[in-house]
Amino acid sequence: MSMGTVVSVTELVVDVSFSEDIPSINEVLIVQNVSQAKLLVDHIMPVGIARCLNIDSDKNIERNMPVERTGESISIPVGDNAIGRVFNAFGKTIDDMPPLDIKNMQRKNILDMPARNHNFEIKNPEILETGIKVIDFFTPFIMGRKAGIIGGAGVGKTILVTEIIHNVAKKGAGLPFFAGIGERIREGHELLVTLQENDLLKETCMFFAQMDENPIHRSLVGYSATTLVEYFRDEKKRDILFFADNMYRYVQAKNEVSTVLGQIPSEGGYEPTIFSDVKTIQDRLSSNENGSITSVQTIYVPADDLTDPSVQMIQHELDSTIVLSRAIAEQGIRPSVDINKTTSSLLTPEIVGERHYYLSVQVQSLLEKYESLKNIVAIIGENELSLSDRIDYNKAKKLIQNFTQHMFVMEKRSAFKGEYFSRDQTLASIEEILA
Repeated sequence: MSMGTVVSVTELVVDVSFSEDIPSINEVLIVQNVSQAKLLVDHIMPVGIARCLNIDSDKNIERNMPVERTGESISIPVGDNAIGRVFNAFGKTIDDMPPLDIKNMQRKNILDMPARNHNFEIKNPEILETGIKVIDFFTPFIMGRKAGIIGGAGVGKTILVTEIIHNVAKKGAGLPFFAGIGERIREGHELLVTLQENDLLKETCMFFAQMDENPIHRSLVGYSATTLVEYFRDEKKRDILFFADNMYRYVQAKNEVSTVLGQIPSEGGYEPTIFSDVKTIQDRLSSNENGSITSVQTIYVPADDLTDPSVQMIQHELDSTIVLSRAIAEQGIRPSVDINKTTSSLLTPEIVGERHYYLSVQVQSLLEKYESLKNIVAIIGENELSLSDRIDYNKAKKLIQNFTQHMFVMEKRSAFKGEYFSRDQTLASIEEILA
C-alpha cells in the first residue's frame, strides 16, 4: 500500500495527499504518529488529495506526517457471543465485562449495503402486543414494520421505549437490539440497569454513541448496529426487535459532519444529503425471506415543531407514528400520547380485525368531538351542552383516562406498580365505556 502525507488539519477534517495509488472512499487510513490515529476517507479531491474525517478527534496529527493506507473500511466482529454485550460505534465492548473473544468471529464492513432481494413477499401480518393500551389500540405493532415515537424534550420518549423493550422482550418475539444515538449518558445507563434488573440484558445486543462523543461516532453507530442486525437476520435466520433512540440525533450528527466538511446546507438547514442519509439506514432495517426486523424509533422534535424537515423525512419511512405532547404531559397523563395526531397505516380491518377497527373509528370520532367541545366548555361550562353532547364529552374524558397507564420501568420512582393489558382487555374496557 502507498503512503500519503498530511497537508492540512482543520478541526475533524484532515487532508492527505497521495502521489499515486489513491485510497477508496470509506477506507481507513493510519497516521504514523504516537497514537496511530485513524482517518476515514470521506471523498477524493483534485490532485490526489483525500479529504478524511479524524475518527477519534486525535489532537496529535500535524502537517507532513506520513499516512498509511489499510485497504479496509470500518468493520465490526459479528457472532453469537455478541449477544448480551454493549458496544461502541466501532464494535469495541464498553460494558466492563471480560474482553470479547474475537478470534473466531467474522468481521463485517459497517458501510456495505447488503444485496436486496426484490422477490421477497411480506408474510401475513402478525400483531406484536406491547401491553400498553394506547399503543396496542391506536398504533398496533406488526412484525417486520416500523413505528416511530415522536416528541420534544422531556415528554417521555425514552421511558416509553424502555417500557416497550421490557414488555416485548420477555415474550421472545425476536432478538432485541438497542442503538443509543446521541442521547444522554444518564438515559443509556438507566436503560442498562433496567435490563439487568429484569434479567433481559443477557438476551440483548446494545450499541451506544452518546451525546458526549464526536459526530463521527454518533453518525456511525446506527450503521454498526444494523450490520450486526443484518448478520443475525441473514445468517442466523432470526427475527429482530430493533430499538433506536434517537433517529433525529443521527440526522443531527450527519449535519455536524457535513458542516465541518464545509458542505452547503439544504433549504431546511440540514445537510444536502439528508434524504439519502435517512433512506440508507431505513432501507437496511427491512425484512426479507430470512427474518423480520421490527423497528421502534424515537424522533426528537426540535422546538416541538412537527413540521421540521428532518422529522418529516423520517416520518415518511414509518408505518405508524406515536406523537407525544407536552400539553398532555403537563396534565399528568402517562404516556402523554396525543391521540388525535397519532396515526397508523396498519390500523385496518384486514390486520387488526373488524372489532378493533370499528372501535377505533368510534373512539377517534368521539375524541375529535371532545376537542371541539373543549373550548366551548372552557367558556360556558359543561352544563350548557346539549344532553347528547354532554354524554359524548364525558365518554371521551373516560376514554382518555382509560388510556393512562402505570409503567413497570417507573415503579421505583412513582411508587405505583406497573400494568400490562392484553389487547382483548383493552378492547373490552373501551366497549364498556362506549356502551
